[in-house]
Amino acid sequence: MTHTLSVLVENRPGALARVSNMFARRGFNIESLAVGPTERPNVSRITLRVDCAQESIEQIEKQMHKLVNVLRVNELEPGEAIERELALLKVNAPAERRGELLALAEVFSARVADLGPNAIIFEVVGSPEELDSFEELVRPHGLKELARTGRIGLARASTARAPRRQHVLR
Repeated sequence: MTHTLSVLVENRPGALARVSNMFARRGFNIESLAVGPTERPNVSRITLRVDCAQESIEQIEKQMHKLVNVLRVNELEPGEAIERELALLKVNAPAERRGELLALAEVFSARVADLGPNAIIFEVVGSPEELDSFEELVRPHGLKELARTGRIGLARASTARAPRRQHVLR
């Protein structure tokens, strides 16, 4: 089963390395990883996806509690969190196909980030599933390059109850 973890860490050198090394030592592949600042200047959020059993994720969370610089570990439960990604896609776009590609981009609220004589770079923000769908639909046109940020997420603001598993360390 795939799990999304949101880990708040002190914004210090080595914090990301300690978290990612813990997964490597346990033999788990991190499928998606995004790191960035939070509303607090000295705190960063690491959002990662890992495919493992429920028992394993519970052990991972316990081990993360022991890591220096980790402040909080929170699993983002499906349906109880908002998750987004950003993707840049460079697509072959000869003049006769541009209208079709631009119409497709409009459906997904994609923005044209760059337009060249034979290619368009689209910028798409959405759920990972929306990005997968957009990629699948433009691929037959000739997907030249693709870059995705990895998931970021927050527990829903509209949920009356607190996240199921949240561990505050400091």
